[in-house]
Amino acid sequence: MRVLRVTTAVALCLGVLGFVSGGAAQQCPKGKLRLYTSWPMQGAMLPEGTGMKNGVELAVSEVGGVVAGYCLEVVNLDDASPQTGKWDGAVEAENANKAVGDPLAIVYIGTYNSGAAKVSIPITNRAHMAQVTPANTYPGLTKKRGAAPGEPEIYRPGGFVNYFRPIPADDIQGAVAAKWAKNLGVKKVFVLNDQELYGKGIADVFEATAKKIGLPVVANEGIDWKQPDQKPVLTKVRASGADLVYMGGVIETGAQVIIRQMKEVGLVAPRTRFMGPDGLLEEELLKGATCDAVLGTDMRITFAGLPFEKMRGVGAKTYETYKTKYGKEPTSYALYAAEGGRVIVDAGRAADREGEGRHREARSRAQGHRLHEELRGHQRQVELRRER
Repeated sequence: MRVLRVTTAVALCLGVLGFVSGGAAQQCPKGKLRLYTSWPMQGAMLPEGTGMKNGVELAVSEVGGVVAGYCLEVVNLDDASPQTGKWDGAVEAENANKAVGDPLAIVYIGTYNSGAAKVSIPITNRAHMAQVTPANTYPGLTKKRGAAPGEPEIYRPGGFVNYFRPIPADDIQGAVAAKWAKNLGVKKVFVLNDQELYGKGIADVFEATAKKIGLPVVANEGIDWKQPDQKPVLTKVRASGADLVYMGGVIETGAQVIIRQMKEVGLVAPRTRFMGPDGLLEEELLKGATCDAVLGTDMRITFAGLPFEKMRGVGAKTYETYKTKYGKEPTSYALYAAEGGRVIVDAGRAADREGEGRHREARSRAQGHRLHEELRGHQRQVELRRER
């Protein structure tokens, strides 16, 4: 296994493969480095996958595609199965191994799905490669609160931290959703989950918080999202008398069917409403569920951030720049991808400055460790801001 090769900052260029022109090459006396990304790039996830690509491209464009004397080249990988159009563990493992096997690869940006991150983090950890996600929110990937036994250490076979995220985890979002439901006057909740790491994780947090604050939960039931008919479980919902269905899941795992069929069986507001987490904050959900069903169930979605139009400062500027550059609204995680790219760039600059004057191979190891330290420092600052 190779030594740590995270030597400078990187960011994402739009397209399957970025390249350096002759003019740009003159600005890169140290050569080029590669960045690998991995998330679904097909089916219902294509718009979000493209948005995240755009977000990191925005970050790299801010430095002209050149950092500390290196030009940046990118390889974007799809971790979805061609058969299902959904993330696949075997494909994600193949992507991560491809990245760590490339001598020019320095950072792995991904994944979208927390379950996929569970597969790739140990691979990048063993290779001493930094991994940054724009979207994973399952708590156990980085913290013990809201985690399963042994987490997050089981994802760190090398005994150190190499995985970072600029977004709040579900132990925060799931708890807020339960409190929001109670504030809305909900009397009884039927919780559903897609039985995957993210979906079940946030559903469990919702349930635990609801019980603590005196909001009755009649069930927390996993669904078989591959089934086109979810009316049997909705029959249970109706019989329970629940006035809210909370579903932990993503757009590929049955939420569209649940919402659409809730309307078909008469589970609509004010009798019964629907609430879900950020994994459902996608335009594709409206297409699959239909706008009539979304409105009929008074659908509400939580998201760990301000609405883009209410951002101020750097956030507002990034929002406007994205719209100008791409001619469209950013997707849910596009701006998180941009921020993640900026963190990598800033950390890489610091690592490169401290590594100057050392032997190239020794500098590579030192800069890599310093990049991890810079990213850890940023993560601590983010956590402190959230606690306030």
